[in-house]
Amino acid sequence: MAAFFTLTRRELGSYFLSLRGYVIIACVQFLVGAMMLIALDALNEMPFDTPLTEKVFDSGFFWLILLLMVPVITMRTFAHERSTGTLETLLTTPVSDRAVVLAKFTGAWLFYLMAWAPAAALPFLLHRHLSDFAPMEAGPMASLALGVALLGAFFVAVGCFASALTRSQIIAAMTSFSIGTGLFLLGLLAVYRPPQLGWKTDLFRHISMVEHMDDFASGVVDTRHVVFYVSLTLLFLFLTEQALASRRWK
Repeated sequence: MAAFFTLTRRELGSYFLSLRGYVIIACVQFLVGAMMLIALDALNEMPFDTPLTEKVFDSGFFWLILLLMVPVITMRTFAHERSTGTLETLLTTPVSDRAVVLAKFTGAWLFYLMAWAPAAALPFLLHRHLSDFAPMEAGPMASLALGVALLGAFFVAVGCFASALTRSQIIAAMTSFSIGTGLFLLGLLAVYRPPQLGWKTDLFRHISMVEHMDDFASGVVDTRHVVFYVSLTLLFLFLTEQALASRRWK
């Protein structure tokens, strides 16, 4: 357990040793600010009775963070270690492959959450400085935070898997982007579901990230969504561990 915390601290600290981590946080906050501005502009034109959290995520900038920024966060987790030759040294230490995978995943996921953390203050700032802005309910805020964390964990796990396959950080980022975008577009078929699809429509709705996030943003926590993303996260972490173990087969 001590080795796990040491590796997690090492992975998390690596994001702040260069300008890269601060640029990522700035980009995430820029996109979050753009989401909020679009939602507030829509509110000024026409009041709506749905939670503001639901309107914020209608802009699509949230998916840019997941599809573009998360691959940048995770691309160096294993690829950088492979390119510098430190991965073999790390894996020959008395630490299991699983501990290494979990530590790198946890470090990257914590950084992802830290990149989102400043956005939590936006509702309080709006309520403080706008007299007609009602305080947001705790329920939608909590479910929204859960949705952001769960989807982030899944995409971070995909990024770790992609990074474990190659020495190139660029290839790792592109592979992660391709897998994430493919699954995202597959779920979009639920939005354009013709009636004749039948059971296929139900399948596409089950894997639709957009519909899942709509539920989280509106304050609905469906255990099926939670199990879905936890299962996929564990699956890609398992695949990452197997990718590292493949070095013994060569």
